[in-house]
Amino acid sequence: MADLPTLLRASLDPASRKQAEQNLNALSTQKGFLTHLLALVLQQSQDLPVRLAGGVYLKNIAKLRWEEDVQPLAEDDKTALRSQLVPAMLALSNPADKTVRAQIAESVALIAELDFPAKWNDLIDQLVSSLSLTDYNVNVGVLETAHSIFKQWRAQVRSDKLYSEINLVLEKFVTPFLQLFKRTAELLTNPTSAPSITTPASNYTLVAQAMVLLTDIFYDLTCHDLPPAIEDSYDDFFGSTGLFHGFLAWDPAELRGDPDDVTPSYPSKIKTRILEIGEATMDQTNVWVLIGSNKLPGIADDALVSQSLRFISTAIRTGYYKDLFSSKETISTLVQGVVIPNVSLREHDVEQFEDDPLEFIRLDLSLSAAGTDLATRRHAAADVLQALVGSGFEAETTEIVGSWVNTGLSQYNANKQENWKAKDSAIFLLTAIATRGSTTQHGVTSTNALVDVVKFFSEHVYQDLQDTSGSVHPILQVDAIRFLYAFRNQLTKEQLLSVLPLLVQHLRSSNYVTYTYAAIAIERILFIKQKNELLFSQADIHDSAAQLLDALLGKVEAGGTPEKIAENDHLMKCTMRVILTARQTLIPLHQQILARLVAILGVISKNPSNPNFDQYIFESISGLMRFVVEGSPATLPYFEQTLFGPFTVIIQQDIDQYVPYVFQVLAQMLELHNKEVPTEYRSLLPFLLTPAVWQQKGSIPGLVKLLRAFIARDAAQMVAGGQMASVLAVVQQRLIPSKVNDAWGFELLQSVVAHVRPSDLQQQYLRPIIMTLLTRMQTNKTENYAYLFSRFVLYIFALNVESLNPDILISTVEGIQPQLWSQILTNFVIPQAPKVPHRDRKLAVVGMIRLLCQSKLMMEQPSVRSWPAGYGALGKLFSEPQHLTKSSEEEGSTGITEIDYEEQTAGYQAAYSRLGASATKEVDVVAYVPNPQEFLQSQLQGLAQQYGQERVSSLLAAAGGPI
Repeated sequence: MADLPTLLRASLDPASRKQAEQNLNALSTQKGFLTHLLALVLQQSQDLPVRLAGGVYLKNIAKLRWEEDVQPLAEDDKTALRSQLVPAMLALSNPADKTVRAQIAESVALIAELDFPAKWNDLIDQLVSSLSLTDYNVNVGVLETAHSIFKQWRAQVRSDKLYSEINLVLEKFVTPFLQLFKRTAELLTNPTSAPSITTPASNYTLVAQAMVLLTDIFYDLTCHDLPPAIEDSYDDFFGSTGLFHGFLAWDPAELRGDPDDVTPSYPSKIKTRILEIGEATMDQTNVWVLIGSNKLPGIADDALVSQSLRFISTAIRTGYYKDLFSSKETISTLVQGVVIPNVSLREHDVEQFEDDPLEFIRLDLSLSAAGTDLATRRHAAADVLQALVGSGFEAETTEIVGSWVNTGLSQYNANKQENWKAKDSAIFLLTAIATRGSTTQHGVTSTNALVDVVKFFSEHVYQDLQDTSGSVHPILQVDAIRFLYAFRNQLTKEQLLSVLPLLVQHLRSSNYVTYTYAAIAIERILFIKQKNELLFSQADIHDSAAQLLDALLGKVEAGGTPEKIAENDHLMKCTMRVILTARQTLIPLHQQILARLVAILGVISKNPSNPNFDQYIFESISGLMRFVVEGSPATLPYFEQTLFGPFTVIIQQDIDQYVPYVFQVLAQMLELHNKEVPTEYRSLLPFLLTPAVWQQKGSIPGLVKLLRAFIARDAAQMVAGGQMASVLAVVQQRLIPSKVNDAWGFELLQSVVAHVRPSDLQQQYLRPIIMTLLTRMQTNKTENYAYLFSRFVLYIFALNVESLNPDILISTVEGIQPQLWSQILTNFVIPQAPKVPHRDRKLAVVGMIRLLCQSKLMMEQPSVRSWPAGYGALGKLFSEPQHLTKSSEEEGSTGITEIDYEEQTAGYQAAYSRLGASATKEVDVVAYVPNPQEFLQSQLQGLAQQYGQERVSSLLAAAGGPI
């Protein structure tokens, strides 16, 4: 443990990080490590970077290993840590420890999510006893911890378990919380009442910080329902003279920020949270007064203004103010005083367009969302218009906004050089008023019938799209591209194809936002689906694919450094989409394209920094190989020669962000070899079976896919070389014992059973496999594991492999313990069989038929007593015969239509990043049964011939008659 500070310091240096992390992981298995680590974090004598690294490491243990099944943390250590975490938060209440405290607060939240209240029943008592009416340094620490625990309720679905947890918290927490809330409000609005607490100014700021957290927690406690204690105090908070209305007008000079500061002030944060709490509860006229006539123009107030606008939108949608808005004059006043000022571009927006283009794009693409930094004024103002249109005021709102649109266009036409912002606002207003429904993934899905979107595009937008760079303000060109992007579903395929060349031109623009928006629009247009089929095919971009990819990759390569190359994932996403659409069109170009992709990968691998970019570049490589080799199998060796070198480097350097992708692409390449395994792959196998490779959770799915490809092509050699035993050791030690990875273990076992010779299977492997599965069933059974186990049993029965019949499995089970099979059948297989998902129905049906009709042991005591129940389960499986056949639609585009990460929140902590382009169609092991109903009848006839019709009829009668 004495080495801990040294190891933490070494983990901060890229040169020594890997080795330090390995040593830390080894050290973390020692008894007492968790509390020792926390003690180091609290040591003021240690350097802050070391303490912070310790806090991050503790948080990652809580996040990734707290419930680890393989090499679990000792329960005594976990108990000891839980008892020390809240006191640790209080010890870190000094403002200088803010960054360290944040890590510990997140650790508390992560552990509480898993252990509270069952294993941590004194957590709330610890928090309540720590609250103070005088020491706000301590209060901030306690409130941060409480909020980190309670905020998770906001996203959870109502359930008895959730409500029990909330009620338990309320019982202990709500009374002291309300006392502190009212006391803090008194200190803020009347600081002279307790100068010892509110002075100097830094203390007053601390009290305001506490109030921000108190309003956060108020929202946490009321997000599902108003608790009785808060309902009893309703007027104190929501009444016309209540605390919330008072705070909306509160603006102390001591807490006002610098006008140029982009960080919201504490009063702004408090008001924003009050509006989140009070949506549809408080009088919206107060809010109207708060933000009307552009009273809060500063960047720091953006979140407050956005939330205020959202508040007004919610008030409109409730219908409570229907009489107020039935007046056209009211709507006009709202549009003029509230909407228009917040739609107009500010100097800050123009500067951001030029100086921080990625942030401009990020905000411009975002939707108004409460409580996030993505809630831009423009989107929130658009939401007000959409609320009016959707609440019965469509005609009035369209007419009023239409006049503003015409005014803006007239101003622009009068002086295009000076008044370009007027046209920008006009296009934004028209987009807002025309949109009745939209999604991030699909753009506008329904429009206002009173607005002719296509006409507006052709008369006012198309010209800007057509103009060359420099002839029109770049923001107007971006507006034109964005308009096309938003209303892509309202244009026909022919119209979209006609503008595609213009978008290709804009890809070569020198303006960052312009070429990035062009990439975004092209990618989304190529992803348009109608009736679940992609609208654009390779024929549609046959002539432009090469030009598109050259422009896109040229922009990516121009970044130079790893960070700059990877920062713009929109370019790589569009590259991926072009490759997936162009498919075999790229056969003549595949060598140049692959070489460029591999060169980019080589640069960014020096410092991986953008997980979305990483996903898209590997999808691009995988998709290119998939379709080029499909069209020209002779190209596979080139892909192997080009990729083996960089992939070897990634594995040797253990670049953990990329290793999971590498295993998936290697598996994809090996699966393209239909016969035996080439030598260069076989030499990789011993490495794949070393325990260290399986320690990274994100690698496990790719490793399983790769090993399954080996087993399918090389099972006999692997048995002869002893490598199949190593595969089963991985299953037994790393996969089946883990609740997270047990499904991958079953996938590997399916391959073993399907491809190992039945004689080898029965003699060497089947008994250890069953023992492993039953051990897990006995020690750590879950509902999902019971299903996976039962499905595996049915899979074995369904396999049409010579010499592999149901009795091999049954006799193996009986050899472990007499009459054990009857227990497994009755308690697991029969109850679970009818629960299989639709995609597995046919497998379960065929497996159950073969068990009932091909097993001699099933016709003997005691198993035969379960025969009628098994037949009954079969009847339930047959109750939905439409799921017993596979449609041809499932065949061709496996994985491709799933490759859409528009709403994905990817990150390096995500356990597994699946490559959609590398997905292969699962082998249908029951394809030999074209008609399950006919198969059942023929098998029952065979059973009757063997055992007599009378006996079979009596079994069917006991089951309730034939199906």
